[in-house]
Amino acid sequence: MIKCKNICKSFDKKTVLDGIDIDISEGQIFGLLGPSGAGKTTLIKILTGQLAFENGSVEIFGKDVSSLNDEDHRRIGIMMDSFGVYERLSCADNLKMYADIYGVPHTRVREILETVGLGDSYKKAASNLSKGMLSRLQLARAFIHSPKLIFLDEPTSGLDPASAKAIRRIIMEKKNEGCTVFLTTHNMEEATELCDIVVLLNEGKIVERGEPGELCRRYNHQRKIVMLLNNGEEVSFPHDVASAGQIAEIIAQGKMETIHSSEPNLETVFLELTGRKFEESK
Repeated sequence: MIKCKNICKSFDKKTVLDGIDIDISEGQIFGLLGPSGAGKTTLIKILTGQLAFENGSVEIFGKDVSSLNDEDHRRIGIMMDSFGVYERLSCADNLKMYADIYGVPHTRVREILETVGLGDSYKKAASNLSKGMLSRLQLARAFIHSPKLIFLDEPTSGLDPASAKAIRRIIMEKKNEGCTVFLTTHNMEEATELCDIVVLLNEGKIVERGEPGELCRRYNHQRKIVMLLNNGEEVSFPHDVASAGQIAEIIAQGKMETIHSSEPNLETVFLELTGRKFEESK
């Protein structure tokens, strides 16, 4: 679905992207992860033809991005910041305008609003929506023409946990319908939950890539089993066969409160590779 090789982009003398290689298969949720200023939004704009680049190549649907036609663009949905939302219009009128652009019948408007949980806000002005509801309207706008490839730029940034959970559920539903999703996020738990493949981006360069769980296991240097006993004591054992008997004995004696392995999360991996923590997007 997406293939880019050696993409470079600078603004004035500042390099924003430096030698980016990405290959995304159909039906995947691909996560581009990094803190604010890492180059995530810039890459989306390049992949969707909104921004030129100095070096490299980009293919979408097996075609050079510069040669995509109207039919190709109808297969792409985009959610970026407040892109595509007009505050003075109602939710329905916002979507009807885009339905007309894409040749989608207006009956689709109510259907897609129901899908994203805005069925009761059909006539409500976009200016009166909460941040979570506005994000759902942006998703509806991206989905209204049933695209096969969807770009989502920080879709849950700043949302309360319940709203973020609802957005993630909708994203997974789209994947299950066969969509390919390109997701940017700084939320490592979200990436672990949703993504088939992740790429860690720092200061315009890819520092690591892989399936989230495998990537965390790859950097599990400690390889320990940690147990919290019901007396409040924490004990750890090497993650090997020799520890099995001791662990089983503690469990049999009813002394265990919790048990977990020591593999890091994606944020810990990023910190090890770059010395930087992820930050909330501004």
